[in-house]
Amino acid sequence: MLLGAVIFIGSPATALAQSADDQELAAIKAEMRMLEGRLQAIEERRHAKAPSRTAHSGTTKAPPAAHTATAGRIEEARVGGARTAPTPGIMPVSTAGFAPSGVTAATAPAVASAPAVTHQTPSPLFQWLGNQHNEAHRTSIDLTSSSPLAITQTEVDHLPPVFQIGNLTVRLGGFIDFSNIWRSSNLTSGPATAWNNFPYANSPNHGLSEERFSAQLTRFSTLLEANPTKAVRLQAYVEADFGGSGGTTNSVQINGYTPRLRQGYFTFTQKDWGLHVLMGQAWSLTTNYAKGVIPRQEQLPAVTDNNQIPGITFTRVPQIRIAKDWDKKYWLALSIEDPQATVAFSDSLSSGGILPASYGRVAGPRVFYSNAGGVLLNPNTQYSYNPAPDIVLKTAVDTSFGHYEVFGLARWFRGLIQPAGENHTHKNTQFGGGVGAGMTVPLGTDKLQLTGNVLAGQGVGRYGPTLIPDTTFDQNGNPSPVPEIMGSLGLVGHPARSVLLYTYGGVESAGRRTYLGADGLQHGYGATDLNLSGCEYEFGTCSAQTKTLASLTTGGWWHFLDGHYGSVMGGLQYTYIRKFAFKGNDGAGHAVDPTTYGHTVYVTFRYYPFQQ
Repeated sequence: MLLGAVIFIGSPATALAQSADDQELAAIKAEMRMLEGRLQAIEERRHAKAPSRTAHSGTTKAPPAAHTATAGRIEEARVGGARTAPTPGIMPVSTAGFAPSGVTAATAPAVASAPAVTHQTPSPLFQWLGNQHNEAHRTSIDLTSSSPLAITQTEVDHLPPVFQIGNLTVRLGGFIDFSNIWRSSNLTSGPATAWNNFPYANSPNHGLSEERFSAQLTRFSTLLEANPTKAVRLQAYVEADFGGSGGTTNSVQINGYTPRLRQGYFTFTQKDWGLHVLMGQAWSLTTNYAKGVIPRQEQLPAVTDNNQIPGITFTRVPQIRIAKDWDKKYWLALSIEDPQATVAFSDSLSSGGILPASYGRVAGPRVFYSNAGGVLLNPNTQYSYNPAPDIVLKTAVDTSFGHYEVFGLARWFRGLIQPAGENHTHKNTQFGGGVGAGMTVPLGTDKLQLTGNVLAGQGVGRYGPTLIPDTTFDQNGNPSPVPEIMGSLGLVGHPARSVLLYTYGGVESAGRRTYLGADGLQHGYGATDLNLSGCEYEFGTCSAQTKTLASLTTGGWWHFLDGHYGSVMGGLQYTYIRKFAFKGNDGAGHAVDPTTYGHTVYVTFRYYPFQQ
């Protein structure tokens, strides 16, 4: 199937990916500015010597117009003969022996004033391409999109190369983050809110607010790029933050939180064919996109919370992705992604436990569904039995009135079952998955955009941030995928180029998967005959199962410092969350409908040292 998809998606076409064109244009402009800076440095050195040579003749040397003419000719050669005004020079440090690939014999007359080279110096392995601090400056962060890369990623694609290693250019991105987090209920969470963990009134944490400082969202990224031919582009991208924790991590003395891999992948692009291949860990193809289906163009909400908002479809996983574009408008992509399943049951049940007997039986089966992590996995986490990878097939279209996409998701769930009274096990595999869609639409002006996404199916809980379970068990111990629907809608505005305002609403809701037990009670997920009276008073026993979570988020960002020293942004965000459980009773025949709520407030500051 994968080979057929490769052959189909890799069919030749003349279109180029728009984002690839943008990256190539940015690289060309960076080279042009670098060459102009080198010429300016030569001219300044020559003019510095001019007074000593002209003092005897009594003549005055003409103003340094040679640089302008030379730079103009270079601009003309670089853009195919179209004369453009030179950009104010970016002054790099010495790069002796560096010959940008875009400079050919056609540019030789433009640099005729430079001293003749008596021998050819081979390009060094390492070349510094950084800027000095006297070049003209322009605003480096663009907040005018519905998902600004400076917030949702690190905008490394639009930054000039910092240095070159052989034929690889290297771009650096990232930010230093400081967040002040307040929650109305104590979740003992860092800068990622576990939305499904807001407690009911029985917990002492329900009315106990939480205040926390964190720098864990500090992030760094590196983009390496090579162009073996005009039609082929190779890229490698690594992104990490400090959202991990180890056995010695604590907040008592040194807050020693560990680096973690967010993304790490490489891509191959054949622009003449419109072919895109990705291998490594990246955002799932189920994630909504702002343009096309290629990486670092995801339509992520511009929020501070590292767990996004309820209703957003996303995850970051290892994957193999193959995509094809036609005319920069139509996209088709297939992704094979790392699977994992979440499991829940109305009774306390760990892997290897025994299910309550179903009606008409005296004993239930023993079920196995996960193991603790082994080599290079977390030994304190359970990993599900995965018979096959998740498969995502997505198609998208980019038009002048918005981006639209639809996709299908296929999943498989496996359990190991020991029937009651038997001394052997057998495997059972169940199919799950769903369908989803997304959009990004301008609302009559580029200052206002509407975004939205939806996913519905069975066993898709893992793809939502609230982690409603993927599966439960039926009366025979077989995995039983839980039906679920999730979605969100967002409005993003730009009252000024340096200001972004947003509001998002999201919801996730699960259906029921139960069987009738020999005790006359329902078992599984979504049981409606549980005694939930303890949910309403402190220290009561509450075994409520989540049915729906709904949220409203509003906030904004202000880019208030910008210059050769980097950029600084501040953000403010508020989220209201409401959680509803499946109905139960109070043990006396009266219905009980547990619900709870929570508030979160983020005040965030970020310094972008590479955004200059």
